[in-house]
Amino acid sequence: MCELHDLWKQEHPGCQIYGQTVTTDHHNELISLGINPFLKETKTDQKFPYVIFCAPPSKTPDYAGDIRLAALSWNGEGSFVFTSSSAPYDCNDNGPCDEDTPTVPIGRSPRTDTLLKAEKVVLEFDGCVVRLAGLYKMDRGAHFYWLHKGTVDARPDHILNLIHYEDAASLSVTILKKKLRGRIFLGCDNHPLSRQEVMDLVDKSGKFDKKFQGFTGTSDPLGKKLNNSNTRKELGWEPKYPSFAHFLGVSE
Repeated sequence: MCELHDLWKQEHPGCQIYGQTVTTDHHNELISLGINPFLKETKTDQKFPYVIFCAPPSKTPDYAGDIRLAALSWNGEGSFVFTSSSAPYDCNDNGPCDEDTPTVPIGRSPRTDTLLKAEKVVLEFDGCVVRLAGLYKMDRGAHFYWLHKGTVDARPDHILNLIHYEDAASLSVTILKKKLRGRIFLGCDNHPLSRQEVMDLVDKSGKFDKKFQGFTGTSDPLGKKLNNSNTRKELGWEPKYPSFAHFLGVSE
């Protein structure tokens, strides 16, 4: 949310930004950023021209219902955008995957069911969906989690896809500003890496105190190689961090 707020404020100085949350845990932080916080259960008839929903499904028993409430707070002008995940793309053999790759059928996975049902609500309201790859910054993301675990029971050759938090924010803001309707976009850096390659880059960078011990898994599923060239071309968007290696200041 901070990255989104900063970008929007830069381009729309003087605008009012409201942040709806499930708890008051971060309200002081939001206020310090100039965001007007309010709780989900607070009843309001206020409607907004630009609405973005970027909460994870883990925090609520009714994800699609929460998104419906967010959609009802949109006045139909500007844009309504939902930040989803690239998980629904039906590919788990480390193969190529883009915006047109079919999605996992409903009923196969509770996780993808939740996301696809949420996306369906957004599209019913003529909002836009941006399916994001794995989010990261220096101290957040898969690399940081694995580094602190030390040893991970997962296969090292699984391909994953990344996008920096700042780039996810700039892509979302680009979609908001274009006032698009009923579309699905993909957010990734177009530099898929195996889990092992990610941690090799972490080690090579010398920017972390901890030392990763290794992956020990052999039978868990493989991943996918995301490519969002179509999204980039249509929106005229490019990431600030074209790869994880670039972000860390090392060559692959």
